[in-house]
Amino acid sequence: MVYVRTVKTASVARAVQIVHSQRRGSRDIEHIGSAHTDADLELLKAVARQRMTAGQGELDLRLPNSPANGGAPLPITSTRAGHLLDALGRGYDVLGFAAAAEQDEVFKAMVLARIIEPTSKLDSVRVLDEAGAWAPSYATIKRRLRLYATGGTASAAGEKAEGVPVQDGAEPTFDPAGGPWRARLARACAEHVRLGPATFLLYDVTTLYFEADEGDGFREPGFSKERRLEPQITVGLLTDGSGFPLMVHAFEGNRAETTTMMPVLRAFLDAHRLSDVTVIADAGMVSEANKRAIEQAGLSFILGARVPDVPYVVTEWRDAHPDAEIPDGHVFVQPWPAGPGDKRRDHTIFYQYRADRARRTLRGIDTQVAKAETAVAGKTAVKRNRYVRLTGATKSVNRALEAKNRALAGIKGYVTNLPNPDPQQVIGAYSQLLQVEKSFRMSKTDLAARPVYHHTRESIEAHLTIVFAALAVSRWIENTTGWTVKRFVTTARRYRTITIQAGDHTITAADPLPAELQAALDLIHGTH
Repeated sequence: MVYVRTVKTASVARAVQIVHSQRRGSRDIEHIGSAHTDADLELLKAVARQRMTAGQGELDLRLPNSPANGGAPLPITSTRAGHLLDALGRGYDVLGFAAAAEQDEVFKAMVLARIIEPTSKLDSVRVLDEAGAWAPSYATIKRRLRLYATGGTASAAGEKAEGVPVQDGAEPTFDPAGGPWRARLARACAEHVRLGPATFLLYDVTTLYFEADEGDGFREPGFSKERRLEPQITVGLLTDGSGFPLMVHAFEGNRAETTTMMPVLRAFLDAHRLSDVTVIADAGMVSEANKRAIEQAGLSFILGARVPDVPYVVTEWRDAHPDAEIPDGHVFVQPWPAGPGDKRRDHTIFYQYRADRARRTLRGIDTQVAKAETAVAGKTAVKRNRYVRLTGATKSVNRALEAKNRALAGIKGYVTNLPNPDPQQVIGAYSQLLQVEKSFRMSKTDLAARPVYHHTRESIEAHLTIVFAALAVSRWIENTTGWTVKRFVTTARRYRTITIQAGDHTITAADPLPAELQAALDLIHGTH
């Protein structure tokens, strides 16, 4: 007689065995495997039954829906990238986005789809289906765009935004900060990073272009960081010191970068009722008007300082050390106290010399001067070159400019109004601007932020709101695991949970996870 039995093991698992017994009492036991869950137990029993009946003919009873008839494989009822979806959902919930979005499952689905595989709204349905997640219909997604662009709550009739002054047939008015919906997400982000007086705020801008021939008042040609001529929009991003996004604004494509910073800062400070934070921005973001406005708001700052001429402290050091090179990493300190009539704090300017920076700058100067000399000699046409000086019809190499730029090679300036600033802390804080640049790169590459499929202001603002939330979740994944979001998505997406129907039993199967992915998931779910 042959039968299948289960016995408990020392590790509290349940072993599945095939027992071959004879009349004389002797038995042969074939061990199939050990199960720790009911699903695994059913799967092992199915394997044991197949092994018992191996080589036997099938009696076709003509039962309906029987896989045995015709040798059909067991049907897979569902497949899900559960590890990936659960991890992204965990980040979404930890950041408080579920509450901020008022449990809107459509918005959550669009955010997760943007992280998994950024694509069009229509194709996002396919991405969610392939991942085994719930997917809204394309019509539902389109109806929700106004809600995500202008805020409010979804009503049962048409899901229009409440509290938005829009007359029938009229275009809604748009807040550059994205309206109440994005404001709630931004508030959740601010609560996550625990804002306070010691918080560093990093600010930078980028441009997103559109494949259109003419502007429309919002999408307009302007100075492009990508050197494009098409209509574009200007996007300002405010992050904390780690690059975690706190607020995003959309401006007209022809708006100057320096005019975008203060509206973003004022909106952020008003929303969170902050009296003092430290603003960090590149020199290109800061005009004298911006600097005065930051001072008038009572804020601290660390800003990149333009260095148009050789600073006095650098000239003084070189005069005292005529035969020496400036040591690598040396910092010159130049106090700039406020005068009796100045309505500002005392400023301190730091000038740091880096040998590597000097080497790159001098190599560029050598290249440009060589081109200028060739042009002046009449060997090539005169093109845009700062070292070619034209006086009437006379061409010459601007040696004074060359000498000044060589003297400035390797020098970078930083200005702050912090009291008793430490130069290394100031320069280290300024270097954190690389984090906001990384967030921009993530949004443009990993999240495909350029709204190539969007043509109206409403659709563009809704798209940026989704990208903002996706960037926050992506940053949380990176900060939690130490992995890039691209690596995490690519790795976790391969490991799926499959449900198989075997007669009256439902079997769940999954590939074992590699140790490093399991460790990353443990960090995400807080089980490590």
